[in-house]
Amino acid sequence: MADRTEPASAPPVMRKAKWRYVGPGIVVAATGVGAGDLVATLLAGSKFGYTLLWAAVIGCVVKIALAEAVGRWHLATGRTLFEGWRTLGTWTSVYFAIYVVIWGFVYGATAMSSSALPLVALFPGGPELKVWGILTGLVGLVFVWFNRYAVFEKVMTVLVGVMFVVVVYVAVRVSPNIGDAFAGLWPTLPDDSLLYTLGLIGGVGGTITVAAYGYWVNAKGWTDIGWLKVMRLDNRVAYLTTGIFVVAMLLVGAELLHATQLTLESGDKGLVDLGDILEERYGAATAKLFLVGFFATSFTSLIGVWHGVSLLFADFVENVRGAGGDGDGSAREVAAGGRERSLPFRVYLLWLTFPPMSLLWLDQPFAIVITYGVLGAFFMPFLALTLLWLLNTERTPRQWRNGLLSNSLLTVSGLLFLVLCVQQIRDLPW
Repeated sequence: MADRTEPASAPPVMRKAKWRYVGPGIVVAATGVGAGDLVATLLAGSKFGYTLLWAAVIGCVVKIALAEAVGRWHLATGRTLFEGWRTLGTWTSVYFAIYVVIWGFVYGATAMSSSALPLVALFPGGPELKVWGILTGLVGLVFVWFNRYAVFEKVMTVLVGVMFVVVVYVAVRVSPNIGDAFAGLWPTLPDDSLLYTLGLIGGVGGTITVAAYGYWVNAKGWTDIGWLKVMRLDNRVAYLTTGIFVVAMLLVGAELLHATQLTLESGDKGLVDLGDILEERYGAATAKLFLVGFFATSFTSLIGVWHGVSLLFADFVENVRGAGGDGDGSAREVAAGGRERSLPFRVYLLWLTFPPMSLLWLDQPFAIVITYGVLGAFFMPFLALTLLWLLNTERTPRQWRNGLLSNSLLTVSGLLFLVLCVQQIRDLPW
């Protein structure tokens, strides 16, 4: 009788990178760039003109490296990022549990306020800020609760289109000096610019949503390494889009504010100030168009976090309960929509929406602000350094581990985020 041997498993089909597949990258780009990021970029442009344009470009390269590493982990191992973190020890679960609860509470109020601000400016005789904030939170809750990833991606794509058109239109409208802009691509550090430079490199598009990218990759149906080329194209589209947003807003800050010595209020209200300046210079139509883009920017961040971080939380709970996934990991469960239909997903949606509404009436309690700031500052170093750990050990199949370029970029980004972390903690209202 002839010997029988088990057939070797077929290697994955390496799919070609095609534009029609692009999707999760658009989602992560829209979610990662919020109103606060645009204000920070505007202020950098208003203070230093075009000089720090190079820092914005480097920032996009750093985020490409981070998101590529997240996506590669999900595709190469069939495991989610949280499953990877758990292999590093219990401390990762403890840190994440504290972080995601406090961060969600404070971010929920921030996202609702940010989405409400342009609506108050667009409809001056309408409801007050708190009412608009509650309405945007409820709309985000209902939308994410009743729709799966496919619909969510389509809506995000439309809103990104609005953001893109408006931000680029405003940048063109202010007639930037192209020669000075190109000169800004040469690395230069003006006096007192170090913190602005580090903020531009590390801040824009750099939040927990980078970690959510792998979950959106799985939700799209990409669950094995055969999708690697597609994911890499998708990721580059994400941060090319982010780069255009950042560069456009830096040009606006440089040309409209730096050249004329105009100032903006800090925080999201600075974008309302910018709307007033645009109305004075270019008319009411341009100002209203900008406010529509401001709303699209804020609301995409809101629903992106409502969906992406809820996926992360649901995966955290299911894995801690021991109901993570089968032998292939949790990635296929995410792809099948199981996480989006789970009770933990919906519980976290409610947590993001209702408890934070109390902060719309009250000043944020001092202890919460401090804890939120500390945990938030530590997240990006935590992400960069744990990715280095996961992708250079036996936890990842050898052929898909980090190469020299990826290790270099992740190391640089980890060190950068550690510096930003120390500075952010020093700047907290102790």
